Amino acid sequence: MGFGDTAKKIQTLADRAERTYKKISELRDEVDETQETVIDTADRVKTLENEMAEQRAVLDAVAEEVGVDLERVSTEAHIADAEETAADGDGVGDDADDDAA
Repeated sequence: MGFGDTAKKIQTLADRAERTYKKISELRDEVDETQETVIDTADRVKTLENEMAEQRAVLDAVAEEVGVDLERVSTEAHIADAEETAADGDGVGDDADDDAA
């Protein structure tokens, strides 16, 4: 009877090892796929960054030709954005203060 129990234990161990091997293989495939996706995404980001740089150069040249001060326009846009963000933040803060009182 000892050999029968040992054979069952060995078979159980072999089954577990096979399932573990399959799972590791699946995980390896997922990691490979994720790495490919990351590389593809990095390539696309680099392409988009290059295109943005080219567009910025064209925009700068056109703005200079037309006489637009891009630095002033950018500063005004940032100020307007900051004011809008501050106004949104003040509204939320007022409600919280009312609840605390």
